[in-house]
Amino acid sequence: MPINDAPKAGSKSGWLQKLPFLVVVAAALLGAVLLRDQISFETLARHRETLIAYRDANYGLSALVFIAVYIGIVGLSLPGATVATLAGGFLFGLFPGVLFNVIGAGTGAVAIFLAARSGLGASVSARIAAAGGVAARLQTGLQENEWSVLFLMRLVPAVPFVLANLIPAFVGTSLTRFAVSTFIGILPGALVFTSVGSGLGEVFARGETPDLGLLFTPAVLGPILGFAALAALPMVLRVFRRAR
Repeated sequence: MPINDAPKAGSKSGWLQKLPFLVVVAAALLGAVLLRDQISFETLARHRETLIAYRDANYGLSALVFIAVYIGIVGLSLPGATVATLAGGFLFGLFPGVLFNVIGAGTGAVAIFLAARSGLGASVSARIAAAGGVAARLQTGLQENEWSVLFLMRLVPAVPFVLANLIPAFVGTSLTRFAVSTFIGILPGALVFTSVGSGLGEVFARGETPDLGLLFTPAVLGPILGFAALAALPMVLRVFRRAR
């Protein structure tokens, strides 16, 4: 009997490990279909008075609810992260709005990273290393330059936030490095979008939509790319030393 039960127990344990990631995938697919038009700038504009009234009556609770909702949006890969960041600035100002946004986005990112790593990340990382070839060399290169790559994925706007959460889980990144690079790396972008959100009152009054292209103006993009270059410097120096 013990011999027959062992595979079943291992199989059950494997499914339990994959369950959090499967829940995230299912939630992301449902969210893309059901919530695509629900969490939007128009929805925020339509309910702004109700949200402000609730914030004024229950400031502490509203902050906790906002952070919890933001964690859920990012952790389950639901649509609406940008709207949530704007809402953080609109409801709580640049500060503490940026703090609430970073806590929500960072914690949600750590949650999906852990779900992906426990579900598939460890096995994918081991298979890549065992298979060898280009994928294994890429994995080794990422691990050798882990800090630089992690910060670059957070700072460069071209890297989708979801991919920046999943790729590290699949190449064996440590939780500590992922968490530190996430909370620090998302701060510049969070400052920009929270600042835009803090001025939404005037935008609503004019019946306009916020200009999210602000992130790509030289005054904003320049410093962010400067931070990205600084993050890449150790990796460049390492390559230069090897070449010499």
